[in-house]
Amino acid sequence: MRIAYLDTVGGIAGNMTLAAFVSAGMPFETLTEELRKLSLPGFRLERSNVRRSAIDAVHIEVLITDPPKYHRHLNDIVTIINNSVISEGAKDRARKVFHVIADAEAKVHNTPVEHVHFHEVGALDSIVDIVGTAICLDTLGIEAVYSSAVKLGSGGVITTQHGTMPIPAPATMEILKGYPVKLTAISHELTTPTGAAIVKALSAGILTNQEFFIEAVGYGAGTREIAEIPNLLRVAIGDLVQPSLEDSSVVIETNIDDMNPQVYPYVIEQLLKAGAHDAYLVPVVMKKGRPGMLLSVLTDPSAVERVATMVYRETTTIGLRIHTVERKKLPREILPVQTSFGMVNAKSILRDGKQMLAPEYEECRRIASERKMPLLAVMKQLERELSAHERTSS
Repeated sequence: MRIAYLDTVGGIAGNMTLAAFVSAGMPFETLTEELRKLSLPGFRLERSNVRRSAIDAVHIEVLITDPPKYHRHLNDIVTIINNSVISEGAKDRARKVFHVIADAEAKVHNTPVEHVHFHEVGALDSIVDIVGTAICLDTLGIEAVYSSAVKLGSGGVITTQHGTMPIPAPATMEILKGYPVKLTAISHELTTPTGAAIVKALSAGILTNQEFFIEAVGYGAGTREIAEIPNLLRVAIGDLVQPSLEDSSVVIETNIDDMNPQVYPYVIEQLLKAGAHDAYLVPVVMKKGRPGMLLSVLTDPSAVERVATMVYRETTTIGLRIHTVERKKLPREILPVQTSFGMVNAKSILRDGKQMLAPEYEECRRIASERKMPLLAVMKQLERELSAHERTSS
């Protein structure tokens, strides 16, 4: 799964996020062309290369050429986004960020969401920052976003259109409720409400011990130098390795060349009942050119004796090969899912952060028998219906 990891080295702001993605490979020209699709006059982007704590970084400034004459409400901003011709994926992400901001502002100022006036966070530059970030994620094919714990300054104040506010700003604190943060003694606004909302709305959480193949790294610079830390947002883009479940199993094998083949289906059925994970047959050519069958059984270490006894009892073999193997498997579980056939047990498998649902064979067989339907027709119908229940994991 292709992800973006937001490392809040010096906090996060909207323009820092844009700059980090440009530094990581988002073409600046493409970003500006896509932002023109907002049909929102009065701004232009300015890019520059800077250094923060001796690290090369990109800085982006949203220059307001025609300041808006009024504050916007959430509905105004959503209408701008909806009426644009940017991609649907970018629209969806941008709307999510603004809804997070609106909810926080409403809570802080004790007012209904629809009455919230977007001052700093709703100004033209923040619309550009948020929609631009959504465009970057969509253009770069990012399927999920993760972050570090969000760095926050403390012990200072900032001046806003609401008056003098403590650091972190009340909206920032409200937005980040329930999300891991890291307080510092730095008396600067490291994380703005816009930056906090980008993380809260778009991030799937903290990236800690997961295996991650990094393809690109970018640095977005804040406006000022900060003595205590590099004033940077670092973004890493790459593939997150799907975590797999691991365990040890035992393989029991034997070659058989002197048994009635009609017995094999019964043998496998009995082995599965005895606790085997799997049992299968492979045709082989044995000594003296005789055709035979390789019987392989996979089982837990705790069930070896029980399964081996079953092989001796139900087959003609007089010897077994037993060895331990390591297994990797995708997370899976059996879930009840409502379908046109009623409640059906389906196998849920998690792959690359996406849930896949597959009908259980025995369920298909039961339905086909009860409804007097062809088994293949039942399987195809369930596959179509289950695909509608699949989702991306967060």
